[in-house]
Amino acid sequence: MSIESASPSPFHFRRGWVYVLTLALVTINYMDRSALGVVAQAVRGEFGLSPVQMGYLFSSFLWSYVIFLLPIGIMLDRSTARNINSAGIALWSLAMVATAGVGSFAALLGTRLVMGAGEATSIPSCGRIVREWMPARERGVANVFWSAGSFLGPALGAVVVAAITSTWGWRAAFVALGVLGFVWLACNLIWFDRPEKVSWLSEDERKKILAERSAGLPDEIGVQGRPAVLLELLKSPSQWGAMIAQASGIYALYLLLFWLPSYLQDTRHLTIMKTGLYTAIPWAIAVPASIAIGALSDRLLQNNTLLAGGRRTIVACCVLLAATLALVPFTDNTVLILALFALSLTGINVAISLNLSLVTDLVHRAPDVGKAISLTILSGNLCGLIAPIVTGYIVASLGAYDWALWIAGILLVIGAVAVGTMTRRVILPAAGPTQIPTGGIRVTA
Repeated sequence: MSIESASPSPFHFRRGWVYVLTLALVTINYMDRSALGVVAQAVRGEFGLSPVQMGYLFSSFLWSYVIFLLPIGIMLDRSTARNINSAGIALWSLAMVATAGVGSFAALLGTRLVMGAGEATSIPSCGRIVREWMPARERGVANVFWSAGSFLGPALGAVVVAAITSTWGWRAAFVALGVLGFVWLACNLIWFDRPEKVSWLSEDERKKILAERSAGLPDEIGVQGRPAVLLELLKSPSQWGAMIAQASGIYALYLLLFWLPSYLQDTRHLTIMKTGLYTAIPWAIAVPASIAIGALSDRLLQNNTLLAGGRRTIVACCVLLAATLALVPFTDNTVLILALFALSLTGINVAISLNLSLVTDLVHRAPDVGKAISLTILSGNLCGLIAPIVTGYIVASLGAYDWALWIAGILLVIGAVAVGTMTRRVILPAAGPTQIPTGGIRVTA
C-alpha cells in the first residue's frame, strides 16, 4: 500500500515513515561498509594481502569520506537533504557494483574511495532531517533510531553477505548490495521531501512538527547559513567536547565494524557462515537496547534542560559503557565475549547518536545545524579512519588483538571526560534577546 493511500493515524505519527526511511538509509550504508570485513579472508586469499594491507583497505573509504563531510555540511544548509541523499546513494551504490568487477588491489582501493565520497552524504543528512521533521523532544529517539541502522546494517550484512558469498562468491554480494541502494533511491525520490511539502502528512501533524521542532526558538528552517560560521564553531569548547567524544566512539565503532569478523575467525576458528552469525549477535542486541535508552533520554528532558545541553550526562555514561570492550582480552568464554561486545556496541550507538542530538540542542541557529553536525562527524571519522590501520599493525606485529581493544577503551574514557566537562555552553546562540539557559546559568543569546 502506498503512503498516500494510508488511512489517517489517530496518533498523527505519519512522520514514522521518515524514521523508517532514515533507518533504511543508514542500514544500507553500513551493510555496504561492513561487507568487506565479512569477506576479508576471501579477499586476502584472492589478492594475497597482508593484515597491514587489509587495514589500509578497510580505512580507505574513510579517506574520501572525511574530505567530503564539511562540503556536504555546507551544502545541506543551502540545499535539501532529499537531493543530497539521492546523489550520494546513487554514487556509492554504483561503486559497490563496480567493486564486483575489480581485478587488482589498486582497483579495489579506487572503488572504496568512490564509495566513501558517496557515503559522506547520509549521516549529516539524517541529522538535518531530524532537525526539520521531528519535534525537539523527539530528537534523541529519532537520532538513535536512524543511528541503529549503523548496527542493524552490520548485523544483517554479516548474515546476508556470508550467505551470498558461500553460495555465489564475494563479488555477487557486492552486486546485491548495490542494487538494494537503488531501491532506496527510488523510494526517496517518490515519497520524501520537507514536511512543508509532502502530500501524505496530515495537517494536524504538519502543524505540530512546524510548531515544536525549534523548541520555542525562532524557526529558521530553509534559511541559508554562512560557511564562515565554521570558524565560530571551532571557537566553542562545547563543540570540541562533542567532537572528542565522537572521535572516541567512532574509533571503537570502526575497529569492531572492520575487524570483528577477522577477530572471531582468528581467535575462535570459525567458518565464514558461523563468523557471520556470531558477528551479527552483538550488533543485533545493540539495536533495541540503544533505541530504548534513546527514548528514555527524551523522557527525562524538558525544553529548558534540552537547550542547555542536558543530554551530556547520558552521553558521557554511554561512552563509558562502550569502554567495556577493553575487558574482552581477559576472557576466553565465547558467550561472555559476545556479551561484552554487545554492551560496548550499545554504548557506542547511544553515545554517537545522542552526541549529535546534543550538538543539535546546543546550536540554536537552525541554518547552521548541518555544519555543526558535519564538523562533529568529521572529527569522529578522522579518528576512526586510523582504527583499521592501527589494528592491522598491531595484529601483524603482536599476532593478537589485545592492545587494539585496550587502546579503544582508553580513548573512550577520554571521550567521556571531554563530553561531561566541556559541553556546558551554547555552541551557536540564536540571534536576538532570547533567554537561553546554559549550565544552570541564564544568559542572553
